[in-house]
Amino acid sequence: MTTTANTTDATTSTLGAVIRAGVVATVAAGAATMAVAAAAGHAAGVSLDVGGAPIPVTGFGVLTAVFSLIGVVVAALMSRFARRPRRTFVRTTVVLTVLSLVPDVIVDAGVGTKALLMLTHLVAAAIVIPAVARRLAA
Repeated sequence: MTTTANTTDATTSTLGAVIRAGVVATVAAGAATMAVAAAAGHAAGVSLDVGGAPIPVTGFGVLTAVFSLIGVVVAALMSRFARRPRRTFVRTTVVLTVLSLVPDVIVDAGVGTKALLMLTHLVAAAIVIPAVARRLAA
């Protein structure tokens, strides 16, 4: 008796695991960035004003969700097309995280606000990148 492996199901399961982990991490990161912006910003007395206009706390969650979901799509593409999906994803997202800090540095805001904005980027990356990378093939 011989057995055959169905590689289509394995690929689909892996992709599904990447997407599920990414969506869960996206929700967690959105909540975390809103908490950081609201709680840490308020406790430290940091203004959320940029260019004279306040950033709504929900804006942190929404933008975190949008860009995290873009990252999940990137991970799904890398799981399909990259030779080493995990390594490629981590390297790409670390570079993109660093680049995401550039607007925070040059924005018209106080030093504390800039630091808080950068912190929210790093919090989101620290949640989403490892959660998604764990599900990608090495």
